[in-house]
Amino acid sequence: MRSTIIFLVIALTAGIGMAQAQRTLDIYVVDVEGGNAVLFVSPSGESVLIDSGNGGAGAARDAGRVAAAAKDAGLTRIDHLITTHYHQDHIGALPELASRVPIREFIDHGPNVQPGAAIDPIMDQYAQLNTKARHTVVKPGDKVSVAGLDWRIVTAAARTLSGSGSPNPYCAAFKPQDAQMTEDDHSVGSVITFGKFRTIHLGDLTLNRQFDLMCPGNRIGTVDLLIAARHGNVNAEFLTHAIRPRAIITNNGTRKGAQPDAMKIFLSSPGLEDLWQIHFSLLGGQEYAVPGMFIANPFDQQPAALPLAPYVAPPAGTQAPPAPVHDGAAFYIKVSAQQDGTFTITNTRNMFSKTYRVSPARN
Repeated sequence: MRSTIIFLVIALTAGIGMAQAQRTLDIYVVDVEGGNAVLFVSPSGESVLIDSGNGGAGAARDAGRVAAAAKDAGLTRIDHLITTHYHQDHIGALPELASRVPIREFIDHGPNVQPGAAIDPIMDQYAQLNTKARHTVVKPGDKVSVAGLDWRIVTAAARTLSGSGSPNPYCAAFKPQDAQMTEDDHSVGSVITFGKFRTIHLGDLTLNRQFDLMCPGNRIGTVDLLIAARHGNVNAEFLTHAIRPRAIITNNGTRKGAQPDAMKIFLSSPGLEDLWQIHFSLLGGQEYAVPGMFIANPFDQQPAALPLAPYVAPPAGTQAPPAPVHDGAAFYIKVSAQQDGTFTITNTRNMFSKTYRVSPARN
Protein backbone atom coordinates (compact mmCIF):
# COMPACT_ATOMS: atom_id res chain seq x y z
CA MET A 1 0.00 0.00 0.00
CA ARG A 2 2.75 2.42 0.96
CA SER A 3 4.64 1.75 -2.28
CA THR A 4 1.46 2.48 -4.24
CA ILE A 5 1.02 5.82 -2.44
CA ILE A 6 4.66 6.74 -3.06
CA PHE A 7 4.26 5.88 -6.74
CA LEU A 8 1.13 8.07 -7.00
CA VAL A 9 2.88 10.99 -5.30
CA ILE A 10 5.85 10.71 -7.67
CA ALA A 11 3.55 10.46 -10.68
CA LEU A 12 1.50 13.47 -9.61
CA THR A 13 4.63 15.49 -8.89
CA ALA A 14 6.06 14.61 -12.29
CA GLY A 15 2.76 15.55 -13.93
CA ILE A 16 2.72 18.91 -12.17
CA GLY A 17 6.31 19.51 -13.24
CA MET A 18 5.48 18.74 -16.87
CA ALA A 19 2.45 21.05 -16.78
CA GLN A 20 4.55 23.86 -15.29
CA ALA A 21 7.20 23.33 -17.95
CA GLN A 22 4.57 23.82 -20.64
CA ARG A 23 3.07 26.97 -19.14
CA THR A 24 4.81 29.38 -21.46
CA LEU A 25 3.75 31.70 -24.23
CA ASP A 26 5.73 30.49 -27.24
CA ILE A 27 6.37 32.77 -30.23
CA TYR A 28 7.82 31.59 -33.54
CA VAL A 29 9.18 34.34 -35.81
CA VAL A 30 9.22 32.46 -39.10
CA ASP A 31 11.62 33.23 -41.95
CA VAL A 32 9.44 34.16 -44.92
CA GLU A 33 12.19 36.03 -46.77
CA GLY A 34 11.33 39.57 -45.80
CA GLY A 35 7.59 38.94 -45.55
CA ASN A 36 5.85 38.39 -42.24
CA ALA A 37 4.58 35.34 -40.36
CA VAL A 38 4.69 35.16 -36.56
CA LEU A 39 3.04 32.29 -34.71
CA PHE A 40 1.91 32.59 -31.08
CA VAL A 41 1.00 29.55 -28.98
CA SER A 42 -0.61 30.35 -25.64
CA PRO A 43 -0.06 28.26 -22.48
CA SER A 44 -3.44 26.64 -23.14
CA GLY A 45 -2.32 25.56 -26.61
CA GLU A 46 -4.53 28.09 -28.41
CA SER A 47 -2.77 29.61 -31.41
CA VAL A 48 -2.64 32.95 -33.21
CA LEU A 49 -0.80 33.48 -36.48
CA ILE A 50 -0.02 37.03 -37.56
CA ASP A 51 0.26 37.06 -41.38
CA SER A 52 1.15 34.18 -43.67
CA GLY A 53 4.06 35.20 -45.90
CA ASN A 54 4.68 35.93 -49.56
CA GLY A 55 2.61 35.07 -52.59
CA GLY A 56 3.68 34.23 -56.11
CA ALA A 57 6.69 31.98 -56.45
CA GLY A 58 7.27 32.13 -52.70
CA ALA A 59 3.80 31.00 -51.63
CA ALA A 60 4.47 27.27 -51.37
CA ARG A 61 7.84 27.89 -49.71
CA ASP A 62 6.43 30.26 -47.08
CA ALA A 63 3.32 28.18 -46.41
CA GLY A 64 5.60 25.20 -45.88
CA ARG A 65 7.74 27.10 -43.38
CA VAL A 66 4.72 28.30 -41.41
CA ALA A 67 3.26 24.78 -41.43
CA ALA A 68 6.61 23.41 -40.22
CA ALA A 69 6.65 25.86 -37.30
CA ALA A 70 3.07 24.89 -36.44
CA LYS A 71 4.08 21.23 -36.47
CA ASP A 72 7.07 21.97 -34.23
CA ALA A 73 4.64 23.67 -31.85
CA GLY A 74 2.46 20.55 -31.79
CA LEU A 75 -0.46 22.25 -33.57
CA THR A 76 -2.95 20.63 -35.92
CA ARG A 77 -4.78 23.88 -36.71
CA ILE A 78 -4.52 27.67 -36.44
CA ASP A 79 -7.20 29.05 -34.11
CA HIS A 80 -6.92 32.70 -35.14
CA LEU A 81 -5.20 34.26 -38.17
CA ILE A 82 -4.66 38.01 -38.02
CA THR A 83 -3.89 39.50 -41.42
CA THR A 84 -2.38 42.86 -40.58
CA HIS A 85 -2.97 44.26 -44.09
CA TYR A 86 -3.38 43.13 -47.68
CA HIS A 87 0.08 43.30 -49.19
CA GLN A 88 1.50 40.25 -50.98
CA ASP A 89 4.28 39.73 -48.41
CA HIS A 90 1.71 39.45 -45.61
CA ILE A 91 -1.22 37.57 -47.17
CA GLY A 92 0.15 36.08 -50.41
CA ALA A 93 0.77 32.57 -49.05
CA LEU A 94 -2.57 32.33 -47.24
CA PRO A 95 -4.48 30.25 -49.83
CA GLU A 96 -1.63 27.73 -49.93
CA LEU A 97 -1.35 27.67 -46.12
CA ALA A 98 -5.11 27.18 -45.71
CA SER A 99 -4.89 24.09 -47.94
CA ARG A 100 -2.34 22.60 -45.52
CA VAL A 101 -3.49 23.74 -42.07
CA PRO A 102 -7.12 24.33 -40.96
CA ILE A 103 -7.83 27.91 -39.83
CA ARG A 104 -10.77 28.55 -37.50
CA GLU A 105 -10.99 32.36 -37.51
CA PHE A 106 -9.83 35.11 -39.88
CA ILE A 107 -9.23 38.56 -38.38
CA ASP A 108 -8.52 41.74 -40.36
CA HIS A 109 -9.13 45.51 -40.57
CA GLY A 110 -11.94 45.37 -43.13
CA PRO A 111 -11.99 46.13 -46.89
CA ASN A 112 -8.81 46.42 -48.94
CA VAL A 113 -7.92 50.05 -49.71
CA GLN A 114 -5.33 49.19 -52.37
CA PRO A 115 -6.95 46.93 -54.97
CA GLY A 116 -4.89 45.92 -58.00
CA ALA A 117 -4.23 43.18 -60.52
CA ALA A 118 -1.67 41.42 -58.31
CA ILE A 119 -3.64 41.36 -55.06
CA ASP A 120 -7.26 41.04 -56.29
CA PRO A 121 -7.07 37.26 -57.00
CA ILE A 122 -5.69 36.70 -53.47
CA MET A 123 -8.51 38.79 -52.01
CA ASP A 124 -11.07 36.74 -53.96
CA GLN A 125 -9.63 33.55 -52.45
CA TYR A 126 -9.58 35.18 -49.01
CA ALA A 127 -13.27 36.04 -49.34
CA GLN A 128 -14.04 32.41 -50.13
CA LEU A 129 -12.07 31.24 -47.10
CA ASN A 130 -14.02 33.66 -44.90
CA THR A 131 -17.28 31.91 -45.80
CA LYS A 132 -15.97 28.63 -44.41
CA ALA A 133 -14.80 29.94 -41.02
CA ARG A 134 -15.41 32.76 -38.58
CA HIS A 135 -14.51 36.22 -39.90
CA THR A 136 -13.92 39.16 -37.54
CA VAL A 137 -13.19 42.78 -38.40
CA VAL A 138 -11.42 44.49 -35.50
CA LYS A 139 -10.97 48.06 -34.36
CA PRO A 140 -8.60 49.65 -31.82
CA GLY A 141 -9.58 48.71 -28.26
CA ASP A 142 -10.95 45.29 -29.22
CA LYS A 143 -9.71 42.11 -27.57
CA VAL A 144 -8.93 38.86 -29.32
CA SER A 145 -10.16 36.09 -27.05
CA VAL A 146 -7.19 33.80 -26.38
CA ALA A 147 -7.17 31.71 -23.21
CA GLY A 148 -4.39 32.82 -20.85
CA LEU A 149 -3.50 36.00 -22.77
CA ASP A 150 -4.63 39.61 -22.83
CA TRP A 151 -4.57 40.31 -26.58
CA ARG A 152 -5.40 43.95 -27.36
CA ILE A 153 -5.86 45.55 -30.76
CA VAL A 154 -4.18 48.97 -30.71
CA THR A 155 -4.33 49.93 -34.42
CA ALA A 156 -6.59 49.01 -37.33
CA ALA A 157 -8.09 50.68 -40.42
CA ALA A 158 -5.81 53.75 -40.04
CA ARG A 159 -7.10 54.36 -36.51
CA THR A 160 -5.26 54.03 -33.22
CA LEU A 161 -6.03 53.35 -29.58
CA SER A 162 -7.76 56.28 -27.89
CA GLY A 163 -6.69 57.88 -24.62
CA SER A 164 -4.11 60.38 -23.45
CA GLY A 165 -1.23 58.20 -22.22
CA SER A 166 1.87 59.49 -20.49
CA PRO A 167 3.84 62.38 -22.06
CA ASN A 168 6.26 61.12 -24.71
CA PRO A 169 9.41 63.28 -24.92
CA TYR A 170 10.51 61.66 -28.20
CA CYS A 171 7.60 63.17 -30.18
CA ALA A 172 8.95 66.70 -30.49
CA ALA A 173 11.48 65.94 -33.25
CA PHE A 174 8.98 64.38 -35.68
CA LYS A 175 6.75 66.16 -38.15
CA PRO A 176 4.03 64.00 -39.72
CA GLN A 177 4.58 63.43 -43.40
CA ASP A 178 2.22 64.47 -46.17
CA ALA A 179 1.66 61.05 -47.73
CA GLN A 180 -1.25 59.18 -49.27
CA MET A 181 -2.59 56.41 -47.07
CA THR A 182 -1.91 52.83 -48.11
CA GLU A 183 -2.65 49.40 -46.70
CA ASP A 184 0.39 49.88 -44.43
CA ASP A 185 -1.46 52.67 -42.59
CA HIS A 186 -4.36 50.28 -42.02
CA SER A 187 -2.22 47.61 -40.33
CA VAL A 188 -3.78 45.69 -37.45
CA GLY A 189 -1.47 46.20 -34.48
CA SER A 190 -1.50 44.10 -31.31
CA VAL A 191 -0.15 44.31 -27.78
CA ILE A 192 0.01 40.88 -26.15
CA THR A 193 0.31 40.45 -22.38
CA PHE A 194 1.02 37.20 -20.53
CA GLY A 195 1.29 37.90 -16.81
CA LYS A 196 4.14 40.41 -16.51
CA PHE A 197 5.46 39.74 -20.03
CA ARG A 198 4.44 42.13 -22.82
CA THR A 199 5.19 42.20 -26.53
CA ILE A 200 3.99 44.27 -29.49
CA HIS A 201 3.46 43.61 -33.21
CA LEU A 202 2.33 46.49 -35.48
CA GLY A 203 2.49 44.95 -38.95
CA ASP A 204 3.79 47.56 -41.42
CA LEU A 205 2.41 50.55 -39.53
CA THR A 206 3.74 53.76 -41.08
CA LEU A 207 5.59 56.46 -39.16
CA ASN A 208 2.54 58.72 -39.39
CA ARG A 209 0.30 56.12 -37.75
CA GLN A 210 3.01 55.28 -35.20
CA PHE A 211 2.92 58.98 -34.36
CA ASP A 212 -0.86 58.87 -33.92
CA LEU A 213 -0.48 55.95 -31.52
CA MET A 214 2.41 57.28 -29.47
CA CYS A 215 2.10 61.09 -29.52
CA PRO A 216 1.77 63.35 -27.68
CA GLY A 217 1.15 60.64 -25.10
CA ASN A 218 2.47 57.06 -25.02
CA ARG A 219 -0.65 54.86 -24.94
CA ILE A 220 1.30 51.59 -24.89
CA GLY A 221 3.65 51.90 -21.92
CA THR A 222 6.69 49.62 -21.93
CA VAL A 223 7.17 46.16 -23.43
CA ASP A 224 9.71 43.40 -22.94
CA LEU A 225 9.94 42.40 -26.60
CA LEU A 226 9.48 44.46 -29.75
CA ILE A 227 8.79 42.38 -32.86
CA ALA A 228 9.82 45.24 -35.09
CA ALA A 229 7.26 46.68 -37.46
CA ARG A 230 7.94 47.26 -41.15
CA HIS A 231 10.31 44.27 -41.51
CA GLY A 232 13.00 46.07 -39.53
CA ASN A 233 12.79 49.24 -41.59
CA VAL A 234 12.75 52.47 -39.61
CA ASN A 235 10.65 52.31 -36.46
CA ALA A 236 10.50 55.82 -35.01
CA GLU A 237 12.35 56.82 -31.86
CA PHE A 238 9.03 57.98 -30.40
CA LEU A 239 7.91 54.35 -30.64
CA THR A 240 11.05 52.26 -30.10
CA HIS A 241 12.67 54.41 -27.42
CA ALA A 242 9.42 55.15 -25.60
CA ILE A 243 8.35 51.51 -25.17
CA ARG A 244 11.87 50.56 -23.97
CA PRO A 245 12.07 46.91 -25.13
CA ARG A 246 14.65 44.65 -23.52
CA ALA A 247 14.95 42.72 -26.79
CA ILE A 248 14.06 43.42 -30.41
CA ILE A 249 13.55 40.92 -33.25
CA THR A 250 13.68 42.24 -36.82
CA ASN A 251 11.81 40.15 -39.38
CA ASN A 252 13.98 41.48 -42.21
CA GLY A 253 15.20 40.05 -45.51
CA THR A 254 18.65 40.19 -47.02
CA ARG A 255 17.75 43.32 -48.99
CA LYS A 256 14.80 44.51 -46.92
CA GLY A 257 15.08 46.20 -43.55
CA ALA A 258 17.89 46.51 -40.99
CA GLN A 259 19.51 49.37 -42.90
CA PRO A 260 21.75 51.86 -41.05
CA ASP A 261 19.11 54.46 -40.14
CA ALA A 262 16.85 51.77 -38.68
CA MET A 263 19.65 49.94 -36.85
CA LYS A 264 20.87 53.15 -35.21
CA ILE A 265 17.45 53.69 -33.66
CA PHE A 266 17.15 50.08 -32.52
CA LEU A 267 20.64 49.85 -31.04
CA SER A 268 20.40 53.17 -29.18
CA SER A 269 17.05 52.32 -27.57
CA PRO A 270 17.20 52.86 -23.77
CA GLY A 271 17.26 49.60 -21.83
CA LEU A 272 17.88 47.41 -24.90
CA GLU A 273 19.89 44.30 -24.11
CA ASP A 274 19.94 42.54 -27.49
CA LEU A 275 18.82 42.84 -31.09
CA TRP A 276 18.03 39.61 -33.00
CA GLN A 277 17.72 39.37 -36.79
CA ILE A 278 15.94 36.83 -38.99
CA HIS A 279 18.49 37.56 -41.75
CA PHE A 280 21.87 39.14 -42.21
CA SER A 281 21.08 42.35 -44.08
CA LEU A 282 23.13 43.51 -47.03
CA LEU A 283 21.53 46.93 -46.47
CA GLY A 284 23.44 47.19 -43.19
CA GLY A 285 26.53 45.13 -43.99
CA GLN A 286 28.88 44.11 -41.19
CA GLU A 287 29.01 47.70 -40.00
CA TYR A 288 25.44 47.52 -38.70
CA ALA A 289 24.99 43.78 -38.17
CA VAL A 290 24.59 42.19 -34.76
CA PRO A 291 26.92 39.31 -33.79
CA GLY A 292 26.29 36.18 -35.86
CA MET A 293 24.91 34.19 -32.94
CA PHE A 294 21.88 36.55 -32.97
CA ILE A 295 21.19 36.07 -36.73
CA ALA A 296 18.98 33.15 -37.72
CA ASN A 297 19.75 33.07 -41.47
CA PRO A 298 23.14 34.51 -42.48
CA PHE A 299 23.00 34.28 -46.30
CA ASP A 300 20.70 33.60 -49.22
CA GLN A 301 23.76 32.81 -51.36
CA GLN A 302 27.16 32.27 -49.75
CA PRO A 303 29.36 35.28 -50.66
CA ALA A 304 33.11 35.10 -51.08
CA ALA A 305 33.37 37.58 -48.21
CA LEU A 306 30.88 39.45 -46.07
CA PRO A 307 30.56 43.08 -47.13
CA LEU A 308 31.70 45.55 -44.51
CA ALA A 309 29.90 48.59 -45.92
CA PRO A 310 26.13 48.74 -46.35
CA TYR A 311 24.75 47.88 -49.78
CA VAL A 312 24.01 51.06 -51.75
CA ALA A 313 20.48 50.96 -53.12
CA PRO A 314 19.96 52.06 -56.75
CA PRO A 315 18.67 55.59 -57.42
CA ALA A 316 14.98 56.30 -56.92
CA GLY A 317 12.90 54.99 -59.79
CA THR A 318 15.48 52.35 -60.69
CA GLN A 319 14.52 48.70 -60.20
CA ALA A 320 16.70 46.97 -57.63
CA PRO A 321 18.13 43.58 -58.62
CA PRO A 322 16.01 40.66 -57.39
CA ALA A 323 17.16 38.85 -54.29
CA PRO A 324 18.73 35.44 -54.89
CA VAL A 325 16.31 32.56 -54.54
CA HIS A 326 16.45 31.02 -51.08
CA ASP A 327 14.35 27.87 -51.07
CA GLY A 328 16.63 25.78 -48.88
CA ALA A 329 16.81 25.39 -45.12
CA ALA A 330 15.45 28.32 -43.13
CA PHE A 331 15.47 28.89 -39.39
CA TYR A 332 13.03 30.66 -37.11
CA ILE A 333 13.63 32.54 -33.88
CA LYS A 334 11.65 31.18 -30.94
CA VAL A 335 10.62 33.09 -27.83
CA SER A 336 9.34 31.34 -24.70
CA ALA A 337 7.87 33.69 -22.07
CA GLN A 338 6.90 32.92 -18.50
CA GLN A 339 4.17 34.59 -16.47
CA ASP A 340 6.66 36.28 -14.13
CA GLY A 341 8.12 38.23 -17.07
CA THR A 342 11.14 36.01 -17.70
CA PHE A 343 11.61 35.07 -21.35
CA THR A 344 14.09 33.10 -23.43
CA ILE A 345 14.98 33.72 -27.08
CA THR A 346 16.51 30.90 -29.14
CA ASN A 347 18.16 31.02 -32.56
CA THR A 348 17.23 27.65 -34.06
CA ARG A 349 20.10 27.77 -36.56
CA ASN A 350 22.78 27.39 -33.89
CA MET A 351 20.55 26.78 -30.83
CA PHE A 352 22.11 29.77 -29.10
CA SER A 353 19.67 31.03 -26.50
CA LYS A 354 19.56 33.76 -23.92
CA THR A 355 17.24 34.14 -20.95
CA TYR A 356 16.07 37.60 -19.88
CA ARG A 357 15.40 37.50 -16.17
CA VAL A 358 12.87 39.72 -14.45
CA SER A 359 14.32 43.17 -13.88
CA PRO A 360 13.23 44.80 -10.58
CA ALA A 361 13.50 48.20 -12.28
CA ARG A 362 10.71 47.25 -14.71
CA ASN A 363 8.25 46.01 -12.09
